[in-house]
Amino acid sequence: MEEKVYKVMKGAGTTNIVLGVITLVVGAATGILLIIAGAKLIAGKSRILF
Repeated sequence: MEEKVYKVMKGAGTTNIVLGVITLVVGAATGILLIIAGAKLIAGKSRILF
């Protein structure tokens, strides 16, 4: 019975680590894209007319 519990805990731990890494990568990529988009807006602000 205890072996089954340890297997379930191992699976849950592995899943948490994988999801954490995926979240980290997606967050970093999103941040980089937002910085690039903001830099393009700032670079082109002289061409914007209101």
